[in-house]
Amino acid sequence: MSKLFPDAASALEGVLQDNMLVAAGGFGLCGIPERLLDAIRDSGVNGLTFASNNAGIDNEGIGKLLRTRQVKKMISSYVGENKEFERQFLAGELEVEFCPQGTLAERLRAGGAGIPGFYTKTGVGTQVAEGKEHKDFTDPDGVMSTYILEHGIFADLAIVKAWKADETGNLIFRKTARNFNQPAATCGKVCVVEVEEVVPAGALNPDEIHLPGVFVNRMIVGAPYDKKIEFRTTRERESA
Repeated sequence: MSKLFPDAASALEGVLQDNMLVAAGGFGLCGIPERLLDAIRDSGVNGLTFASNNAGIDNEGIGKLLRTRQVKKMISSYVGENKEFERQFLAGELEVEFCPQGTLAERLRAGGAGIPGFYTKTGVGTQVAEGKEHKDFTDPDGVMSTYILEHGIFADLAIVKAWKADETGNLIFRKTARNFNQPAATCGKVCVVEVEEVVPAGALNPDEIHLPGVFVNRMIVGAPYDKKIEFRTTRERESA
């Protein structure tokens, strides 16, 4: 059976439902599954929880779904560039679980590996540690340190963006877009991927594949894309 679907709406058909936990790849506006996020918005599903490094910006990425009030909770590391996120959070309209960036990456990876939890020093003594199990461990140098228990993320749906795929779903991510896409893809019950190009099976160098096709259930070709810049910083050209 082909994994390739004609568009994002058809690739998500039968998968979406209210109150899902969605793991979304990307970092800022880099490597985000734009077409799939648009299709989720257009589907009208509500009460969604997103595990994503950030919540996009106003009217881009997950920010579009915040604008339509389809997101009830964010599990994120960095959310500082979204005014609507800020407004909803401060008004008590959006639940937020702040998660250190490395911890979030490991929670996604752990979920994909079937690991229910792990201990980390990150966040000990801060709000991140409130309500979590604490445990002391001795390191190889004999020093006792406190760790907190973090839980793996097991998502109902993973949506990611890749650069290139073959027909069986083997993926290559391009440069920075590799970020959270790889661990996010592994932790979903269903993984839907949008790519810029699909090539025949066997056309990709096995040593260059970042994610094996066994993790990928459905794919779409999302190209062409417009390169969006989160912050445009310029300076006057120096005179000759």
